Amino acid sequence: MRAFLASSIGVTCAAVLALPSAAPAGAAPDTRTVPAAPAGSAASTDLPGSTQSLPMRPLPTVSGRAAESFGQGLTEREVRPFSLVGVVWDDVDTELHGTVQVRTRAAGTDRWSDWQDLETHNAEHAADPGSAERDPGAVRGATAPLWVGDSDGVAVRVVPDPPDPQDRTGRVVSLPGGLRLELVDPGKDPRPLPVRDEETGAGDIGEPDAGEAEGTGDAEGTGDVAGAQAVTDGQAMTGAQLLADIRAEAGAQVLAGMQAAIAATATLPATEAGAGAGTEAGAGAGTETGAGTGTETGAGTGTAAGTDGRTTALEPNVLPALSRAETEAQAGTESKTAAGARPYIGPRPRIITRKGWGADEKLRERAFAYTKTVKAAFVHHSATGNNYTCSQAPSVLRGIYRYHVKSSGWRDFGYNFAVDKCGNIYEGRAGGVTKPVLGAHTLGFNSNSMGIAVLGTFTKSNPPAAAVTAVSKLTAWKLGLFGANPKGKVTLVSGGGNKYKKGKKVRLNVISGHRDGFATECPGARLYKKLGSARTSSARLQGR
Repeated sequence: MRAFLASSIGVTCAAVLALPSAAPAGAAPDTRTVPAAPAGSAASTDLPGSTQSLPMRPLPTVSGRAAESFGQGLTEREVRPFSLVGVVWDDVDTELHGTVQVRTRAAGTDRWSDWQDLETHNAEHAADPGSAERDPGAVRGATAPLWVGDSDGVAVRVVPDPPDPQDRTGRVVSLPGGLRLELVDPGKDPRPLPVRDEETGAGDIGEPDAGEAEGTGDAEGTGDVAGAQAVTDGQAMTGAQLLADIRAEAGAQVLAGMQAAIAATATLPATEAGAGAGTEAGAGAGTETGAGTGTETGAGTGTAAGTDGRTTALEPNVLPALSRAETEAQAGTESKTAAGARPYIGPRPRIITRKGWGADEKLRERAFAYTKTVKAAFVHHSATGNNYTCSQAPSVLRGIYRYHVKSSGWRDFGYNFAVDKCGNIYEGRAGGVTKPVLGAHTLGFNSNSMGIAVLGTFTKSNPPAAAVTAVSKLTAWKLGLFGANPKGKVTLVSGGGNKYKKGKKVRLNVISGHRDGFATECPGARLYKKLGSARTSSARLQGR
């Protein structure tokens, strides 16, 4: 045990001392960002995964109806294995007025599902109007994705709404151009990750890589930082500036690193129970989907970005939970509270990192995007359905990530954080869990906010208590870093949407549902009803 601790402490010290001196504003030293893995890097880890993109065709007409009014789709067919499905179209500013339904066949069987609805009103989960990420040349319109599990057969139908009875012209409702069915294979889980699974009570302890266990990995964790950029409110920060920021606080955190290593060793059996999946960051994005044909956006190989300094050598996939005292000590001057004021920061919850759930860092854009601060948290449901186990949640996340980037054309995973039905918390969009990372989650209100997606659909189903508790813990910590009161109100300026025009100042709850900023069902009526208790619990965790 003593030799192990010495090894862990040695790795921590080496990582700190190898860094130059200054930490990024708003970031604790254990939440450094991981740069996108460069293409063609030598040290590679295979991260499987692919997207089949199938163009739709007019459906057979019935009763003499015109093909345009009857819809488009694909009849039942065998395809390569997939687990998540969605529909995209060319123009991001065109709404799909109609219904989208899919049937899928369970892999290796002849069992077909019933027709399942896809959420068509998904445009509100997106980058703000006028932002670089919403460049119409890259971003596509899309339904919400649906998790269907291991499948190898599919059928889809897209039917437009009937004509408006008030419209005397009898004008036919048109479907968007360029409709395509996206079938996403998130890839198999190369190694187990400790994910708490309260459904089964079972779990595995993830085995660290040999280099990580012995302290021989890339302790510096600089990876490709020098080649990366950070973008803050439209202005780029060079990799050199990031490195300079990272170095400032590193020396002062040697002791904290030692304590984290010791704490992780002492609490591993209790805190890491559960089953799940995870992979090293890295792997290639492959080729773009071809126009007019069913082509594959294939997986490749890429470089793992190296240890990122966010976790101990023993458990690099997870940020362990901290006590409130440890959280406040680590946050230090990073929190946005006034000098001499009591910091109201909830204890940091356990967070599974991007590396932990297997994010392929080659898929996303290399630059990180930031906003100025975090004044509010918007809670969403992913609308991907509730038919998943918590051990499958990392696969669900990889599927959503690939759908957001390769199918919808976004720069990265849209939400800042995700929560599964068992209360596991996951890092979302890249850029650092303590930083004000600019997401694409609440159209019109992405600036100065963060987005949390609870995996599932909660329009008619109640959210699990564990998921609501996780939202409380996460907001108590992250909002506390920026001095926000979970039970308070905040004024945000709309970037434009269907509820508030661009430039309008809107008074909102600090913890709001997506529907508070946009006319939408999200986060589902059942989850929305739980936000009051989440605010109260979050404030209590902050000590208010």
